[in-house]
Amino acid sequence: MSAPATTTPATTPANSERVILCMKWGTKYGPEYVNRLYAMVRRHLRGDFRFVCLTDRGEGVRPEVECLPIPPLDLPPGSPERGWTKLTTFSDDLVGKYGLRGTALFLDLDVVIVGDITPFFEVPGEFLIIHDWKRPWRITGNSSVYRFTLGAHPEVLAKFRREFDAIRAKFRNEQAYLSDEMHQKGLLAYWDARWCASFKYHSIPRWPLNYFQAPSIPEGARILIFHGVMNPPDALAGRSNGNWRKPKPAPWIADHWHE
Repeated sequence: MSAPATTTPATTPANSERVILCMKWGTKYGPEYVNRLYAMVRRHLRGDFRFVCLTDRGEGVRPEVECLPIPPLDLPPGSPERGWTKLTTFSDDLVGKYGLRGTALFLDLDVVIVGDITPFFEVPGEFLIIHDWKRPWRITGNSSVYRFTLGAHPEVLAKFRREFDAIRAKFRNEQAYLSDEMHQKGLLAYWDARWCASFKYHSIPRWPLNYFQAPSIPEGARILIFHGVMNPPDALAGRSNGNWRKPKPAPWIADHWHE
């Protein structure tokens, strides 16, 4: 695991409650994304856990999932969302109002889990996130998968609400702001580079092999991340949706992305 030199790791308590957090707002993703994510976690996480979906619509979500309201973000009207809503995972409401405790692993709805994710709760560190693949020289992480102690960093959201205009001018999106905040605290650390693989960069063969060879699961990958214009159904069918990395169909997606 690589990390900035300022990082001071802290071991996650062995008896800490494990909480899987996801978030669904609007209509882009239906309840089947939540249901499949829960099923994948159940197959690939050893032991007990609590699965929580912060959402504005819980219809159709399987009963094992706790659907809780998304805490208020207080974004100025008309402002671009840019994923800022994820910052509400640091709201005091999760502990004080919803009674969540322990260590939270946040997962985007469109990830595909392909291996054991138990180690995501075992590796030392207070805050871990994916290191950006495209620009690894920057500290910015990809927030498709991050881990933190519930209730430990309410100032992340409080500062965002208080200084939104300045933060928006400085940072393109929530993951850039979040990474910088944790870096300034000396808490930013990254997952093992093999664990969270980009379907776009690591599964699709390089040109021109992408026209002849199907995508594959990279060695050591535990979670496949879908960023950009392609989601699991697109990968399954071989749709690029305009992405220049045109893939052949990946039928093996169905072996993992299901209830």
